[in-house]
Amino acid sequence: MKIHAEALLFDNDGTLVSSMASVTRCWTRWAQEYGITAEAFARVELHGRPAGEIVADLLPADAVPGALARIEELEVEDVAGGVVLLPGTAALLASLPADRWAVVTSATGRLGQARLHEAGIHPKLLVSADDIVRGKPDPEPFLLAAARLGVDPARCVVFEDAPAGLAAGRAAGMTTVALTTTHRADELVADVVVKDLSAVSAQATADGVEITTAE
Repeated sequence: MKIHAEALLFDNDGTLVSSMASVTRCWTRWAQEYGITAEAFARVELHGRPAGEIVADLLPADAVPGALARIEELEVEDVAGGVVLLPGTAALLASLPADRWAVVTSATGRLGQARLHEAGIHPKLLVSADDIVRGKPDPEPFLLAAARLGVDPARCVVFEDAPAGLAAGRAAGMTTVALTTTHRADELVADVVVKDLSAVSAQATADGVEITTAE
């Protein structure tokens, strides 16, 4: 399948890189520190959501700021050796003009930059949880990325592995490509579903990027 776009917007964890082992390790330790039961912790969706929302689901409002700082500290400390570049990421990003793509992550700017740096990824534009009021599945993060790139949202393609991120892309009026790196295909609603970025190639054109996917 071929898609013509003016900009490509990538989620980070589960799309460009995998830090799931680190995420599980850090959040499990955090939950233990804050006395959160395994049952309560299991009911909360971790993937693809800002840490602030997760913490607010589990703790009283007055405990959120300190707890949020703590989980960020744990995750940043765990970045070294805890981030793996996913298949196809390096080749695809290398084929794109720097001003035609951005990373849109639910992580904080500090954590997002640390994970990207560890993986050797250096985007010209990063939109993080620090930049927005409403996180995925709200379209705000992707709409902000499109605005900062100066591109019509309808001319953007979102690459995501999580249902919340795909919902955000759809709500933003963007074409969505789902990766089955963390969820089964039947759990993902998207225009195109692929196994990972190794099934995606891109060619720069005079007015954008032509994307080819192998479904």
